[in-house]
Amino acid sequence: MNSDVDLTTGAGECLEKARSSAHGRDAHLVLHDGPLRQTLIALTAGSELAEHQAPPAASLQVLTGSVVLDGTTHHSGALAPIPHRRHSLRAVEDSVVLLTTVTGI
Repeated sequence: MNSDVDLTTGAGECLEKARSSAHGRDAHLVLHDGPLRQTLIALTAGSELAEHQAPPAASLQVLTGSVVLDGTTHHSGALAPIPHRRHSLRAVEDSVVLLTTVTGI
């Protein structure tokens, strides 16, 4: 398992990379332990992760900003389950989320 991760520092770095990206997004795997994965995802305002299939189990924690997940807006501090169907994620404002997934269950 990885050592401790400073999510505040990681979120800031990820968002800076997203701001300089042509697509307005960046992602960084911060924890990988067997089927458990946690990924920081930064999106600039208006950027989107296009519709995609959900993993078997997942949640999204909004660290900064506001995002729309499956038609519902979630603000900084929110923890939301990922729907078990195709969905997209769009940033209302510059945002960083922590995606937690469990695969292979």
